[in-house]
Amino acid sequence: MTRESVGEPDADDGDSVVYDLAAECTTEDVESGRPYLAEINGIVDYGVFVDLSESVSGLVHESVLEGTYGVGDELVVELESVRDNGDMAFEPAEVAEYSLESVAHDYALTGTNRLEANIGEQIHLEGEIVQVKQTGGPTIFHITDEYGVVPCAAFKEAGVRAYPSIEVGDVVRVTGTPERREGSVQIEVDGLSKLEDEAAEEARERLEAALESRAEPHDVEPLIDWPAFEKLRPNLKEVATLLRRTVLEGRPIRVRHHADGDGMCAAVPVQIALQRFIAEVHEDEDAPRHLIKRLPAKAPFYEMEDATRDLNFALEDREKHGQQLPLLLMLDNGSTAEDVPAYETLAHYDMPIAVVDHHHPDPDAVEHLLDAHVNPYLHDEDYRITTGMLCVELARMIYPDITDELRHVPAVAGLSDRSKADAMDDYLELAGEEGYDENRLQDLSEALDYAAFWLRYNSGDQLIQDLLQIDSDDEERHRELVEFFADRARDEVDVQLDAAMPHLEHENLNNGAHLYRIDVENYAHRFTYPAPGKTTGEIHDRKIEETGDPVITVGYGPDFAVLRSDGVRLDIPNMVTELEEEISGGGVSGGGHLVVGSIKFVKGKREEVIDALVDKMEEAEIDEALSSAAPIDD
Repeated sequence: MTRESVGEPDADDGDSVVYDLAAECTTEDVESGRPYLAEINGIVDYGVFVDLSESVSGLVHESVLEGTYGVGDELVVELESVRDNGDMAFEPAEVAEYSLESVAHDYALTGTNRLEANIGEQIHLEGEIVQVKQTGGPTIFHITDEYGVVPCAAFKEAGVRAYPSIEVGDVVRVTGTPERREGSVQIEVDGLSKLEDEAAEEARERLEAALESRAEPHDVEPLIDWPAFEKLRPNLKEVATLLRRTVLEGRPIRVRHHADGDGMCAAVPVQIALQRFIAEVHEDEDAPRHLIKRLPAKAPFYEMEDATRDLNFALEDREKHGQQLPLLLMLDNGSTAEDVPAYETLAHYDMPIAVVDHHHPDPDAVEHLLDAHVNPYLHDEDYRITTGMLCVELARMIYPDITDELRHVPAVAGLSDRSKADAMDDYLELAGEEGYDENRLQDLSEALDYAAFWLRYNSGDQLIQDLLQIDSDDEERHRELVEFFADRARDEVDVQLDAAMPHLEHENLNNGAHLYRIDVENYAHRFTYPAPGKTTGEIHDRKIEETGDPVITVGYGPDFAVLRSDGVRLDIPNMVTELEEEISGGGVSGGGHLVVGSIKFVKGKREEVIDALVDKMEEAEIDEALSSAAPIDD
């Protein structure tokens, strides 16, 4: 390049050298006596203002200027002085021929792990943009490096996007000053530039190595010794790694779980473990609240209604807050073909999905749509390993310091889902050591079920945490809440069954089982507690106690049936598949476990579906191992 310039001759071509500061250079890179290439950014009566880089600027006084200049013109200058307030004054360098030599900033990268020690001092970071949010004032860039995620505030003018070419996913270099803002540390940006080519590649490799290391879950010993669980441990570690990595990448997480006791025992520990890990990783104190949402699902699968809502909220958050689209974590549901349409909807936006479930899965239908899948059936185990039991261990892998708050939770999950695993004895003993005898655990299970019914589609975060006594230290309130909700639940069950039991139909099946049927649509109170499934379950439990024999109970409505079995191997998922094939135009779907499930069908085919269902029940094998009188051995 040829310009008018002065300076020491270049050894190769005889030109003088003028130094061109890179955009990220600071005042530390400016030396007296050296000529620098500047650009005029403003003209006033007393001189011109020039920029040498994004954060280096100053005044050339009119007394040392000759000729006329316009904004955008280039000018070769030398440093004249630096005032006490940091303002810089420059003067023109008389020029001849010159060549440009780029000057890169000599970075000593500070890292987000040292922000507290550098409050008020200029630092340098390299990281990836994970969120860009435009406020009414500055633009907030959330940047992740090897140590965490920090908000960086860059100001152009109020409400105007700073550095408009910088987008989520870019690797950048930031020069700025950490300051405290409303309880959080934020970097006030002096300069921000996108890394390119080798510099970007080196930074990405460094970030990836650090992220991979930090995403590794903690190696915790299970709460009890249970060989059946060990088969699932590698899959759980895979999910823990995925979730920790998602937090480190600054991506939101949306948790969907079945709205029952086991579902809440699964979701709440994972939610709180993730919130605490987010608080460790993110400098923004609001990050745990913004980056993870927990929502119950009434259906035992991911409904299109829920999926479209989740997707809509995710797209709105991306538009309003610059967030990445979230990872979906499905707990205590999500393993069946019924989930596929909803999953395929999210697939159009490349949203990652992970599932931890214990319902009978259809891996051929869902596996290609999932990033991770944990289910005991995939390892020759079954529903007796509840999702709550699995997720307590998952939460501990994510954030092991939560362990002491969770020792009673697997027992609550097991009782809520009527697990007959031999491990229940160990879980009950573990809970007993924490002051939870079986009566208290039963009350807690009832209270959770009652709260879930009235919360409907609301997560009820604080209420459920107080009931479960996780991340809640008010023992008195916990006990009072549990007692109140459990008593209310039992009273309302009694009212419901007083109305329903006279309408119960009974017959003895050829295989020796009792079959009880009830039209819950016409002979039970609607839109109140307990719901049809709970009503059926309560009738079922009373008939087991009354007869002591194998019992099947069916609660049905216009287009659905809820099934409960004790001592009979129904294999409900297989029955649903057979009914779907055998009854033309029945619209049969559903699923569940060997002994608990639900079926949907079209209203006009109800009689045919129920009759076919009874025929299959009559052919089902009596199995004492599935009786509530004898826990199942693994």
